[in-house]
This record gives sequence, structure tokens and C-alpha cells, in this order.
Amino acid sequence: MISVILVESALELVPSELKHHPSVVSHARKLGKYSTEILLDNSWHFAAMKGIENEMKRGRPDLVHFSILECTTIPLYLQNKIKLYVHTIDDKVISFGQNVHLPKSYHRFAGVIEKLYREKEIISHDEVLLEIKNQTFPELLNTINPSKVIGFSTQGKSSTFEKIASEIPDNSCIILGGFQKGHFSNTIENKITDLYSVGDESFEGHVVAARMLYEYEKTIFM
Repeated sequence: MISVILVESALELVPSELKHHPSVVSHARKLGKYSTEILLDNSWHFAAMKGIENEMKRGRPDLVHFSILECTTIPLYLQNKIKLYVHTIDDKVISFGQNVHLPKSYHRFAGVIEKLYREKEIISHDEVLLEIKNQTFPELLNTINPSKVIGFSTQGKSSTFEKIASEIPDNSCIILGGFQKGHFSNTIENKITDLYSVGDESFEGHVVAARMLYEYEKTIFM
């Protein structure tokens, strides 16, 4: 089994410093929730987010949703060949149980994640489907203890998805950016043992997830 981590993901509740901004208050009111109970979303909270720390790595839960769907709707996942984690920009980690399927509708997805933040666990039939806890990326890696940590960046060594997939040993960890723009922070990059570039362009995380996991899938099932 290999692990897949969406790192520094743009998935967080509205932080306290933005909870009184008019755009946030208005959006929360429409949803019938408190400001700090909803996901920070650049589509609604653009004005509030101007100038905040790590602005380009925040407020895109839709991109995280895309990547999660790419990772959890494939044979690798359905046959328990991969373990998925979401590490957020504010150092929380979401763990997925076996064969967990999140809603394909973004609005329903947002509701599930907001509930998870509130209740810390999503349980069905006595099984933990989702769990969230405070945990840094290095702490998560220590728990997983992978044999290799593979990351993707335009600053990495030039390679192809096919070649990388052919060299992935069991118990490896694949790191994918869960943010819109930018590079991994030093905390993340310092833990990556093999950093690759798969093209001159900067691909979104869900595209890298789809192509990388498909190529790895071929080495397992074909």
C-alpha cells in the first residue's frame, strides 16, 4: 500500500480575524451558520482575503474537492491499495477510512467538511469514515513512516509519470499540492526524498493525481 497526501491544502474554516468581514458575514447568513463554521472560499470571500498570509494557498476548497474525487474513485482506492490524507494549510490532517466516498456535489462536500470540523469525526455504522485532528506534516510522516516520499514541482528533476510510477516501491508516499499556486513550503520540501518535474507547465493537483495514480495503477493491475 502507498500513501497519498494532499499537502498545505486550501481547506480551512474562516479564521477568526476574518469572521466579521461583510462578505463573510453575508455568506454565512445565507447558509444559516456562524462565520467561523463555514469554509474559507475565495469565490465568496475574495474581498476579505486580500493581503492575508499565504493568500494564494488559501480559500480554494473546490480544488481540494477535485483532488479527493480523483483519488477516491479509482480501482487503487476501491481495492485499498492507497491510503489518503489531507493536510491543511493550518496544520490539520483529515484521515479517510476504507472506501469512503465523498459527495461529488461541491455544496454537499462543503457541508460534510464543515460537519467534520465541528464534530471531529464522521461515523457510519460504527465505522469512522473521516477524522480530523491537529497534526503537522512532519508528524503525519512520522506516523506513516514511508520508505520514499515523492513530490512534484516545476523545480524538481525532469521525468515522466510512467517512469516515476515504475520506480515506486511499496510503502511509498506521494505528495501533492492542495493549493492553487506557489511551491511547497520548506517544511514540506525538506521531507521529500524524490522531487520531480513532469513538464514545463504547473499542473493543478488533481491533474497530477489523476495521471500519476493511473500510471501507478498500471504497474499494479496490468
